[in-house]
Amino acid sequence: MRQSADGEWLAVPRAGRIDGLTAREVEVLKLVAAGLMNRQIAERLAVSTRTVDAHLRSIYAKLGVKSRSAATRFAVDHHLAQV
Repeated sequence: MRQSADGEWLAVPRAGRIDGLTAREVEVLKLVAAGLMNRQIAERLAVSTRTVDAHLRSIYAKLGVKSRSAATRFAVDHHLAQV
């Protein structure tokens, strides 16, 4: 959901999602690929480190990867991050 300029809540279409990742998961993935640690990501997004951990578990499961470096590789391959 997102809020329009006039305050109305609108559904965000699922089309364009990358491998089923939510917009927030893509945001977390980009920050991981940029080299930020979980605490830094949490501070940047104003969430707890446990929330970042939960996002990462979900990202790993959706992408079928088991490591931060594999997730970063996915981000680079899909033009979500630069090398």
